[in-house]
Amino acid sequence: MAWFKRSRKSINVGEAKKAIPEGLWQKCDQCKEPVWRKEIEDNLQVCPKCGYHYKLNARDRLDSLFDGSWKELDAGVYSTDPLQFVAAKSYRETLDRLGSDGGAPEAVICGEGRIGGYAAVVAAMEYRFIGGSMGSVVGEKITRAVERAIDTGSAVVIVSCSGGARMQEGALSLMQMAKISAALAQLDRHGLPYVSLLTDPTTGGVTASFAMLGDINVAEPGALIGFAGPRVIEQTIRQKLPQGFQRSEFLRDHGMIDAVVERKELKPYLTRSLRFFVG
Repeated sequence: MAWFKRSRKSINVGEAKKAIPEGLWQKCDQCKEPVWRKEIEDNLQVCPKCGYHYKLNARDRLDSLFDGSWKELDAGVYSTDPLQFVAAKSYRETLDRLGSDGGAPEAVICGEGRIGGYAAVVAAMEYRFIGGSMGSVVGEKITRAVERAIDTGSAVVIVSCSGGARMQEGALSLMQMAKISAALAQLDRHGLPYVSLLTDPTTGGVTASFAMLGDINVAEPGALIGFAGPRVIEQTIRQKLPQGFQRSEFLRDHGMIDAVVERKELKPYLTRSLRFFVG
């Protein structure tokens, strides 16, 4: 006589899958290893296994750099459609959609606070808003941020993450290159430091202007930095580009930027830089 009887109840695979919440894991874009999503979030959007740097949105970037709380500047300045630009859909429709989806209100968010105890104004570009493209409002907000730094005797940090000038605004967008550069020249005349942080990607008119004008130019690991893309350059010069061309490590090794700094080390690095300039 058997002392126990085994139940042969079948397992419903569909129900078993539902018991595991979705979205807890993701495959790293670089090492292809499964990583717990919260572990990436807690690590400032950096893969803990291979160090791959995902894009960090502008507000999280500001939170990671400032000491505690910070004050947003010019939050109520928004883009319009001065040229009434229309392609597959109108520029106005794109702006309305982005303004209503609860995401970033513009391609840059500016704030003031302290970094390592030093007064600083930081402008962080937002790639989720039309690829972080530089339009009239981006130029105006960054210029105002630099002017605010001059008025308060603060350092300036600009975090670039952009595909370049915003084509929907034509020459008005290109004018922002000179506008921001002129403001930074005034900052320099007042003896105040400007640190430029280049992240993935920093291209086009942003690279050709303020992103490369810092007293110190630093970049995150693996960031794509350049004016034209590598495919365009290869087609123009009819030569194969070297391995790693336009990545931050390549630019550092060839003297185009000063340092490559991992995201978790950025705030200590900025603190040391401001101590050097401010004393």
